[in-house]
Amino acid sequence: MDQVINARRDGRIGRIQLNRPKALNALDLTMVNLIHIAMDDFAADPTVHAVVVEAAGDRAFSAGGDVRAIRQQALDGETQPILEFFTAEYAMNQAIADYPKPFVSLIDGLCLGGGIGISVHGSHRIATEHAAFAMPETAIALFPDIGATFFLPRLPGQLGLYYALTGQRCAGADAVHAGLATHFVPREHLPALSAAIARDGVAVIAGYAETLPPFSLAPHRAVIDHAFGADSVLSIIERLQADGGDFAQATLKILRAVSPSSVHWSFQILRDGATKTLAECLAAELALVQKVTLHHEFHEGVRSVVVDKDRSPNWRPARLEEVDPAAIAAMFG
Repeated sequence: MDQVINARRDGRIGRIQLNRPKALNALDLTMVNLIHIAMDDFAADPTVHAVVVEAAGDRAFSAGGDVRAIRQQALDGETQPILEFFTAEYAMNQAIADYPKPFVSLIDGLCLGGGIGISVHGSHRIATEHAAFAMPETAIALFPDIGATFFLPRLPGQLGLYYALTGQRCAGADAVHAGLATHFVPREHLPALSAAIARDGVAVIAGYAETLPPFSLAPHRAVIDHAFGADSVLSIIERLQADGGDFAQATLKILRAVSPSSVHWSFQILRDGATKTLAECLAAELALVQKVTLHHEFHEGVRSVVVDKDRSPNWRPARLEEVDPAAIAAMFG
C-alpha cells in the first residue's frame, strides 16, 4: 500500500486504485505513467473483461494535477517536466477514450480536473452522493483541459461552458443529469457494487443504480443556455446583467472573481473544441497549456489558491472588460 497506485487482477476485472489519499489522490507523472502501464497490461490480458478505477480514502477520487509542483517548475525555468506531464496525461486520457474494454470509475469525493480526465472518457462513471465534480481551472488561471474542450461543449445546452468558466461543482446525481457521470449509486452500496463487478461483470451496474433526484440546475437552465450561448465573454456578461435575477447575479459574481484572462482563453478554446475530435482537442490543449503555465496569471492563481491560500489574487488585468483581445489571440498563435 506504499505505491502511488495499486493495480491487480480481481476476478473478471483489472483493478486500479489511486493511492495518494493524503494528497487527495492528486496526479503526478509517476501516477499517470503507472496508470497507463496498468491499462495496457489489462488490455492485453484476455482474462480481464473490464477495468475498475477507484481511490483510497473517502475525501477524493482525485483532486486533479499537482499544480503547485507545475507552478514551481515554471518559476524555476524547468519547462521540460511540465511538457512531459501534460503529454503523458493527455495520452492517458486518449487511451481511456479508446480503451477496448469497459472502463469503470467509482467516484466518491472530490473529482476535479485531472480526476475527471481519468473517469469521463471511460464507458461507466459511477457517482455517489458524496461525489463532487468540477473543472475549477479559471480560479487558478489555467483552463479546462484533459479533453474538457471536447466533452464540455457536448454537454446538454450550455452547461459545459457554464461549468468551465465558473468552476462550479456538480454533485453526484447532478453529474448524471449533466452527462459527466453515467450512474448514481449511494456510497453505502459502492463496496458491494465493486465486488459484484469483479464477480459478475459490468452488467450488474444497472441493478445498483438509483433513480435520480431532480437536477438542481433545472430551474436555471434557461438563464444558463441564454447567457452562455452568447458569442463572446463580454456578451455573456451583458446577458447576465440584463437578466438581473438572483442566479444571474450570483454567476456574475463568480465570473468577476476568477482570472479575467483565463475566462477569455477558456472561452476561446472551448468554442473551438465544439467542432474538433478528442485528439484534435488534446493537441490544442497541449499547445495552450505550455503557454498558460508560464503566464504570470497562472503563477498568481496557484499562489493565491494553493500556495498561500489567501484567496486574494492580483489579476492583471483585473476586469473582464480590460482583457486585450490581441493578448488572447497571441495565446493561440
